[in-house]
Amino acid sequence: MARRVVITGMGAVTPLGNDVQTTWNGLLEGRSGIDTIKSFDASKFETQFAGELKGFDPQKYMDRKEIKRTDKFVHLAVAASTMAIEDGGIEVTDPAEQERFGVIIGSGVGGIETHEEQHNRFLKGGPGRISPFFVPMMICDMAAGYVSIHCKAKGPNFCTVSACASAGHAIGMAFRSIKYGESDFMLSGGTEASITHMGLGGFCACKALSKRNDDPRGASRPFDKTRDGFVLGDGAGILFLEEYEHARKRGARIYAEILGVGSTADAYHITAPAEEGEGAQRAMKAALEEARIDPEDLDYINAHGTSTEHNDITETQAIKKVFGARARDGLVVSSTKSMIGHLLGAAGGIEAIATALTIYHGVIHPTINYQHPDPECDLDYCPNQAREMPVVTAISNSFGFGGHNVSIVMNKI
Repeated sequence: MARRVVITGMGAVTPLGNDVQTTWNGLLEGRSGIDTIKSFDASKFETQFAGELKGFDPQKYMDRKEIKRTDKFVHLAVAASTMAIEDGGIEVTDPAEQERFGVIIGSGVGGIETHEEQHNRFLKGGPGRISPFFVPMMICDMAAGYVSIHCKAKGPNFCTVSACASAGHAIGMAFRSIKYGESDFMLSGGTEASITHMGLGGFCACKALSKRNDDPRGASRPFDKTRDGFVLGDGAGILFLEEYEHARKRGARIYAEILGVGSTADAYHITAPAEEGEGAQRAMKAALEEARIDPEDLDYINAHGTSTEHNDITETQAIKKVFGARARDGLVVSSTKSMIGHLLGAAGGIEAIATALTIYHGVIHPTINYQHPDPECDLDYCPNQAREMPVVTAISNSFGFGGHNVSIVMNKI
């Protein structure tokens, strides 16, 4: 028998703040967390700005030895997971419950900073200079592994790697693990620390990034006619998912219920979305079908909304195809990326948090920098100012290079 799954805790580290509340306040204020890169000299790159973290201190969550032996993307995952458990007001200490407590955390690139550092050491000093911790520091699954050690979570434990859909897939798998009785509690979401020389350089090389070096805060402008690419961001977003009856019995605060998840492939192109967002259409339809929600009953979509030419058009087309008249009458869309940039494998985690908070508080954060309407992007994108509005049912979309699509339907309890 299928069980109900609810969100009872959240943790986040983002370019807007080192916790959920600070991030949420920034989103509602329409504040940009994007600025000129400070962590290294980016003057030789075509794009010289990103959504970097400000003042994040991993020592609040890990000891010095652990920090030294792990990559930044792991630090962020441990921090956000610790916050999610604290926010959920639960500590899983019973041995039997720990075996029903799992961790699935996605990452698109894993320890890219470690890879760069160790490769430089190899070039300068040969194989003997490579750290014995190189491999466990680099591989994407180490975020889920370290979090499970910290939390004594002995249930399902793995990493999803599907580019910018990684966190969405992780949340979907965690949802199903609880729904079908494999686990009772799951920490799930995504983590990424890709603002490095190679991370920035790679996306510059494939012409994916905005080049508005004279206006970093105005560079991420989803659905705006003058958009010219996305903006890299670092961070992590983790949800604490729980079986509904357990949460109800302990009197837990419930942000939202997850009702359905849709996952599809474009089977079209390694980077470009399918025409008219065909794969995205099927993902949203599948999520609505599992949720048993009619398209005309949806209130809000937290869009993938990257600020790239093709994504914003095809996502708009997909929404219009799936929701018909509702797309132009009552359905509101907004993009979290307009303020924090694109967190790649962590994007879906932060955006799922934003979607759940939208439902919980009844207020939709804006899409900032929306100044020039695009005739091909003609929906209500909640431009520039937050909007108070009852939101009962919402979708969070995540799409990734490789043609991966994930849609998650949430509902108010």
